[in-house]
Amino acid sequence: MRYFPHGKNSIKQMLEDIGVNNIEELFEAIPDSNKRKTEIDFKPKSENELMEYFKNLSEENRYPSYKRFLGAGAYEHLIPEVVNYISGKGEFVTPYTPYQPEVAQGTLQATFEYQTMIANLTGMEFSNASLYDGATAAAEGILLAWRVTRKNRFLIAGSIHPEYLQTIQTYVKNLGIIIETIDWDEEGRVSKGDFEQKYNENVGGILIQSPNFFGIIEDYSWIKEKIGENKTLLITAVAEALSLGILKPPSFYGADVVVGEAQSLGLYPSYGGPTLGFITTSNKKFLWELPGRIVGETVDADGNTGYVLTLSTREQHIRRERATSNICSNQAWCIIRASVFLSVYGKQGLKELAYQNIQKANYAKEQMKKRDIKIKFDAPVFNEFVIEVEDAEKVYNSLLEKKIICGIPLKWFFPEDTKSILITVTEVVSKEDIDLLIKELEEIK
Repeated sequence: MRYFPHGKNSIKQMLEDIGVNNIEELFEAIPDSNKRKTEIDFKPKSENELMEYFKNLSEENRYPSYKRFLGAGAYEHLIPEVVNYISGKGEFVTPYTPYQPEVAQGTLQATFEYQTMIANLTGMEFSNASLYDGATAAAEGILLAWRVTRKNRFLIAGSIHPEYLQTIQTYVKNLGIIIETIDWDEEGRVSKGDFEQKYNENVGGILIQSPNFFGIIEDYSWIKEKIGENKTLLITAVAEALSLGILKPPSFYGADVVVGEAQSLGLYPSYGGPTLGFITTSNKKFLWELPGRIVGETVDADGNTGYVLTLSTREQHIRRERATSNICSNQAWCIIRASVFLSVYGKQGLKELAYQNIQKANYAKEQMKKRDIKIKFDAPVFNEFVIEVEDAEKVYNSLLEKKIICGIPLKWFFPEDTKSILITVTEVVSKEDIDLLIKELEEIK
């Protein structure tokens, strides 16, 4: 991309056109205390010097040399190289919206395959063609329930990812929707007592997450039994999509809508993105309410199978005030990676990968118990669990100096909780890494 700097005359002309005397006036809204008082000491560099500068700068990134136990919604998993190869092909990298199906059959078919696999994983019949991330998918699930039930009170488990809850609250802030959270019990699961206190027939939807933010697998079939036929929708959020490879699908628990994050399926954490939200349902009446795009299978004039965007009364296709959602973009390239990832592993491979997560996380959990490291919630987990120490921030920083990222202090999300650390163990973590973490925790806990 070429860069054309503005000369003094063009700058003067632009300022005159907008009625401003000088450039400084454009920044008057910024307090003086926030403005730099000195000139930036920037010395021009040659191309070679610039390349060397950035090379040296990149070497300061020490992340690969650290032992990592990070999760909380973004997970590191083994991604076969074929995922990078196929998703890197030009015909998949360059397309945007496949408005012309006659020239976009490859992208449309891959998207259709993705929808089918996500529907199978969640136990639902219908899936959209992605949303931005799990948080926006959760918010869209609440909005769907609001439109369908015409009720404005919703209950959300306090054990969902805090950022999901924040996103939902942002979405509904000006819509008259009331959000109430359900406490968790001593096992870290949705509290039945608090649920029964807060639930009534005026609730339009209940949102829970499993595995929840603390890594605990929820058994929530009792919620469906409680709400019965009261036109209250049960929405399940899945922040760790790989768990669906081995756990019972949300459909087993009676979920009406399933939302979540598919980053685990072929996408690297990459400092937080890109991510891949999904929303699925089995209710045909909800099809017109699903946000994002949907690809359908059809036949052409000659009877050949073809793929097209379908049920498109949403976003940019109709008047904005009548749109199902304000999300217009589609995570098409992320979908390609997820489709390849799921196809390469297959049913058995995905199950084995998920099994490794359960085994390694539970090995870590049991070994910590034996060494008197306190497990906060002693309930079944997938690949995350919470420990308690005297000072979580101190332990975190001490281990960081030893090149161990031990997890995430829950204080970052719950300021009052200064003792808890959320530890994640996926298949990329070795037994030796787990044993090292436990040894170091024993010494400083």
